[in-house]
Amino acid sequence: MVKTGDAVAILDKAPYEANLAVAKAQLLQAASNFAKFKHGNRPQEIEEARANVRQFQAAYDNAVTTLTRQSHELKVDATSKQAYDDALAKKLESEAQLKSAGEALNLAEEGFRLEDIDGAQAALETAKAQLTSAQINLNDTTIFSPSDGIILTRVREPGAIVDPQSIVYTLSLHKPVWVRAYVSETDLGRIKPGMEVLITTDANPDKPFKGQIGFISPQAEFTPKTVETPELRTDLVYRLRIVADDPKSELRQGMPVTIKIQLSS
Repeated sequence: MVKTGDAVAILDKAPYEANLAVAKAQLLQAASNFAKFKHGNRPQEIEEARANVRQFQAAYDNAVTTLTRQSHELKVDATSKQAYDDALAKKLESEAQLKSAGEALNLAEEGFRLEDIDGAQAALETAKAQLTSAQINLNDTTIFSPSDGIILTRVREPGAIVDPQSIVYTLSLHKPVWVRAYVSETDLGRIKPGMEVLITTDANPDKPFKGQIGFISPQAEFTPKTVETPELRTDLVYRLRIVADDPKSELRQGMPVTIKIQLSS
């Protein structure tokens, strides 16, 4: 006997727990990366870029001063052409370094591009979805009974390897209790879903159960040999499903019963 929500089987959780841990770590990494792109560079990084600009500016100013002095001295033959060329190369090098440092400062102050921020946010949303999927897979390692009922068959043994959609248990439902019956084609037009019926058993023929017609098949078929009718016939019939009112659970699966329907004239 099982109740709705009872745990009836558990898969090995280890691989799913490992996948969940990986998904959590990836989410933290994606969240950290997105925060970095969203908030931009830290004030300390921007200040460092400014300090580099000041450093290269000073070096450039010194190189310009040296080049100017070497230029004057060269005119009066107070220095060599090589010294002048070295001063010119130093000035050009300092100028290039200053320009590079200025561009780095601009990038640091402007922050990251919108495309980079959007990409980091998309990666974060992907990580969240992967975490949700991993959590669902872990939750699905426990199989719960979907309804109250009786387990008729345990198909798998402990330790068995199962494939997706494999049958593990066969569960016989308590409710609703229904009866499979048949009606001839000549009486088909005189019944309809919702009509009340009486259900009697061989054990207690004087104690009928109430029920109602819940389904009428639209397709005709031959009367099954396992169905007992008051008279043997082979003509076409239509299958009925009759929902029984069995509050004390006195009806059993496979029990033969007799259905009485008060047909309209």
